[in-house]
Amino acid sequence: MKFRAHDTFFIRKGWLSKGMRNVLANPDVFVSRENNPMDVLGIGANMVKALRYWMVAVGLTEEPTSGQRIQTPTRLGGIIYENDRYFEETGTLWLLHYQLVKANDGKDTEATSWWYFFNEFKAGEFTRDDFLTQLNKYLRNSDEGEKPVRTIEDDFNCIISTYVPRMKSNPEKVRPESNIDCPLGELGLIDIVRTEKNGSRMKMYHKSAPKKDTLHPLIILAVILDKANGADEVRISSIQNDKGNAGKAFNLDIINLTALLYKIELLGHIKVVRTAGLDIVQIKTKWSFYECVVEYYKAING
Repeated sequence: MKFRAHDTFFIRKGWLSKGMRNVLANPDVFVSRENNPMDVLGIGANMVKALRYWMVAVGLTEEPTSGQRIQTPTRLGGIIYENDRYFEETGTLWLLHYQLVKANDGKDTEATSWWYFFNEFKAGEFTRDDFLTQLNKYLRNSDEGEKPVRTIEDDFNCIISTYVPRMKSNPEKVRPESNIDCPLGELGLIDIVRTEKNGSRMKMYHKSAPKKDTLHPLIILAVILDKANGADEVRISSIQNDKGNAGKAFNLDIINLTALLYKIELLGHIKVVRTAGLDIVQIKTKWSFYECVVEYYKAING
């Protein structure tokens, strides 16, 4: 399990493109002794550490666990950078988000709080204290043990900054020249409801379903293929409810998920069977997860 590895810095617009460009030019860019990483990347020391972490956490690069800690692009990172160098496509953002939360188990993830928020945390509406209480309860029941409040509070603040644009979260602090929103805020997975509790004003948040047509069917298909592990059929309930699968990862209820499945069926890649109590998806395509991602970029590029 990993907490607060971002050093309180969420992903800024332009960071990932800059990170990939420099990793490809110099795999030891984050640890080089010859070329100061702050000078090369144009950001402060703590931001360098944060960017190094985020590159791995969103699945763009990987580092060895021992020896020289250089970074190399993952297969997914190479596909994304080849097709969307500036990380502008909505499908790219969905893929990066999926990498953050897709783990089957909270121990097997670079971003434990993100994994917990989307896979285990069941509250549709919640306050910061609700999240902190439930996460620490979950940790007490695991081998990890309870974490300091400051640690998981920083994670919660970073989650909110990842998915809620600053115009909504802190409108009084937004300046016209500001460009520090996280690109994943475009996905709209968290929104804010301001309310009163115990006589004091506080922020209430809620998980939001993706807006209509923001999730390309081939992105959902890629996730289904990734989680199917080669199986030729999968239960719809598994797609919706299994940890890391499309329903959990993308805040999809059964109505939205079913609509997306029928769109994929129209493309000829699956067959949705909802008769005789089966409720399964039969997988017709022979694509792998990576091949499906490539086909997504071909589709949007005409």
